[in-house]
Amino acid sequence: WSQVVSEAEKIVGYPTSFMSLRCLLSDELSNIAMQVRKLVGTKHPLLDTARGFVYDSRNNLQMRGLVVLLISKAAGPSTAELSFQHDMVSGIYSSQRSLAEITELIHTAFLVHRGIVNIGELKSCDGPLKDMQFGNKMAVLSGDFLLANACTSLAQLQNTKVVELISSAIGDLVQGIYYENSKSSEENCLTDDIGISRWKEQVFLSHSALLAKSCQAAMELAKHSTEIQDMAFQYGKHMSMSHKLHSDLQPFVRESSSDTIAFSLNSAPAILHQEFRGREAWLKQINNCAWLKPAPPPHRCACVFQQLQEAIKAGKGVTSAIDLCRCHGNRALAALERFPPSEARDALANIVYAVTRFP
Repeated sequence: WSQVVSEAEKIVGYPTSFMSLRCLLSDELSNIAMQVRKLVGTKHPLLDTARGFVYDSRNNLQMRGLVVLLISKAAGPSTAELSFQHDMVSGIYSSQRSLAEITELIHTAFLVHRGIVNIGELKSCDGPLKDMQFGNKMAVLSGDFLLANACTSLAQLQNTKVVELISSAIGDLVQGIYYENSKSSEENCLTDDIGISRWKEQVFLSHSALLAKSCQAAMELAKHSTEIQDMAFQYGKHMSMSHKLHSDLQPFVRESSSDTIAFSLNSAPAILHQEFRGREAWLKQINNCAWLKPAPPPHRCACVFQQLQEAIKAGKGVTSAIDLCRCHGNRALAALERFPPSEARDALANIVYAVTRFP
């Protein structure tokens, strides 16, 4: 994955690890960073999010902006509009580069907002309450700042359809996160009663909509046809669905034993396992295990999750999730066929291959 991303960055001539550099170097965000430093030594998740911005070994944080740049270069200039081709650098318009930055800012803002802690669920072992309250304030303010910068830059593109597309993507993100958290406050609710179809709808909202609509918006900025815009949308949608499925599958396909508890009961393999087993049988399988809620001693919790992990591996959930991941990958590759052959198109295909390859 890292090699694929590195090679793709060379093609677009734009190191996306510095995608939001202009924003990150602003005086306002520098002040926020100084305040976030006060959280050092606490257990607030905003610290982990901040560390990820500085160094992310999997290169996942800047993936969306990179894809927007690649698909912009793959599509090239539109034959319908020739008046602003002088604004193109390395085969990408400056407005498309701005859109890639906007996409990253929006994604980053929501990552920061996701780090807000539910104060009502805190335990004494989580640390002083005032630290968590301060961390929440910083998560809200810094996330809002990034989102406000994204919206300001979006308006400067002066394209009504692009503003409409990205605004609807922000709405999709909010709705998707609401679905993810809607049952978290219900007592003893360990796993959602949803099928894979509903799971895909929710994942599209919270993970795929932003990239899909950003890819479509990039085509609109270059005045490409409705057909090309739809193909860009389809690639962004299905590639990000494959990416999410690949991420969900990692705890079940990796050989390392250190990942035994790193999975969600609402991940794709677990949802598919529930569909094959039936809701009642799945809940019985869960309830047969004690210490499901995070509680000391942690090794007992790890043991239980390892039991569930092995149960899911033994069923059809993992193989079905792999098949679904490859299905979405094939649909993304099919959308690419409408773009002319180029290094950028090959890089987009390699990204799909990277997230659909399993041991």
